[in-house]
Amino acid sequence: MVFTDTQTAPVKPRTARVADPCIMVIFGFSGDLTRRKLIPALYNLASQRLLSPDFAVIGLGRSPMSDDDARKKATEDFKQFASGPIDETVWNDFVQRIHYIGGDFDNPGTYEHLKEVLGQVDQDHGKHGNYFFYLATAPNFFGDIVERLANVGLMHEENGHWRRVIVEKPFGHDLDSAKALNQQLLKVASECQIYRIDHYLGKETVQNILALRFANGIFEPIWNRRYIDHVQISVVETVGVESRGGYYDNAGALRDMVPNHIMQLITLTAMEPPISFEANAVRDEQAKILHAIQPFSNEDVLSKTVRGQYGEGTVDGERVPAYRAEDGVPPDSRTETFVAMRLLIDNWRWAGVPFYLRTGKRLPGRNTHVVIQFRRAPFMLFRETKVENMMPNQLVLHIQPEEGISLRFAAKTPGPAMQLGEVNMDFAYADYFGQTPSTGYERLLHDCMIGDATLFQRADMVEAGWSIVNPVLDVWKALPPRNFPNYPSGTWGPKESEELMERDGRRWRNFEK
Repeated sequence: MVFTDTQTAPVKPRTARVADPCIMVIFGFSGDLTRRKLIPALYNLASQRLLSPDFAVIGLGRSPMSDDDARKKATEDFKQFASGPIDETVWNDFVQRIHYIGGDFDNPGTYEHLKEVLGQVDQDHGKHGNYFFYLATAPNFFGDIVERLANVGLMHEENGHWRRVIVEKPFGHDLDSAKALNQQLLKVASECQIYRIDHYLGKETVQNILALRFANGIFEPIWNRRYIDHVQISVVETVGVESRGGYYDNAGALRDMVPNHIMQLITLTAMEPPISFEANAVRDEQAKILHAIQPFSNEDVLSKTVRGQYGEGTVDGERVPAYRAEDGVPPDSRTETFVAMRLLIDNWRWAGVPFYLRTGKRLPGRNTHVVIQFRRAPFMLFRETKVENMMPNQLVLHIQPEEGISLRFAAKTPGPAMQLGEVNMDFAYADYFGQTPSTGYERLLHDCMIGDATLFQRADMVEAGWSIVNPVLDVWKALPPRNFPNYPSGTWGPKESEELMERDGRRWRNFEK
């Protein structure tokens, strides 16, 4: 058979490999993350036959429970938070793999007990010796848990057995604390054993940024400063702080979202093509982008960043309280619930192209998206067309709640005159590939089980992300806000956010419900 330039040889589709036989230990088994995300994600992997028959879970928490009690609780929670239809046969098989031990995270005896139970469960499930530990706990436990695991030999790898630990965010509170946590972990574990998780990278559209850019010949040639005017990255929510007021008031929108989620989106959007999809090849290119972002001077913080805090207002037709009236929040809180920034990347591809980012709570829509706005076409041919109809082309990567891609371009409207109208070409994952039950954690848990760290952050990436926001934290701490709350709930944030764009002759792309 002869193939022309427009033909390709048939390729057998690659299927995901079954995960290695292993035991997952969940610290914080009774917590919200476990019941809402981790257990449903593990079930989805089981239903897709991606878990080893010798896979098992050991839950660890402060509450005393028997294995049967833990399985009953997991079943009750799963019925509430399952991400799709439940196959009773799959669930009944999976839930029997769940075991439980009670103990305090700061008690050395807990880890001795864990080692004994791991040995017994490992023997019951094939004696493979592969363990990974998921730290679904408060951040102050991260370093100490890993140290205590190492003290009883549970981080030691030998005879082909692997040991890994997944660390949830927030990874540090600022640059100094992130460095200290990295040093604490790397004293007792190697970098290849540490998986710093960011659940945004489990979303299909985030992963598809690489496929869109590097698998399509039409995009990469124009993915640069010659053709792109600017980039917008928005992570916006309609909800307030809900029951997280105590935690959130010590973090704020900047710490909670920018060094991790948003920086990951920036790096995937802006990085150079890696030489392969091997973990360090991808992460090397991401790290280069983080190091190329222009650092903020004190003056830059004042002119290129915006902070806000929501007041009372109306969301979805209901009156909602101000941030300072939320449970666990001081009535005079100065914590920001909204952040906007203008960044520049100093490299050959992006010099002079601004990256605008924003994140906030109590806004009119729940949406995470990346907007690539291209430069305008010359107007000369279209003198008779209204300027507002000459909208620049935009490529939008929709990440949540609906995952997809849309492209905005101009077309002639019907009629004898040359008048232009805006056209949107939309692609939705659910329409094209069907709906697959997902929590966003399936890919990440599976990757950890097979040893693929591509979608997890390295120590240098974490520290580089904090290096970018640390000057902002310092200036904001030195100059407390005087006008909080400065945007009503149900609006698109403080007016300064709009002005940040308007000064450059641009505006935000908003997506409401």
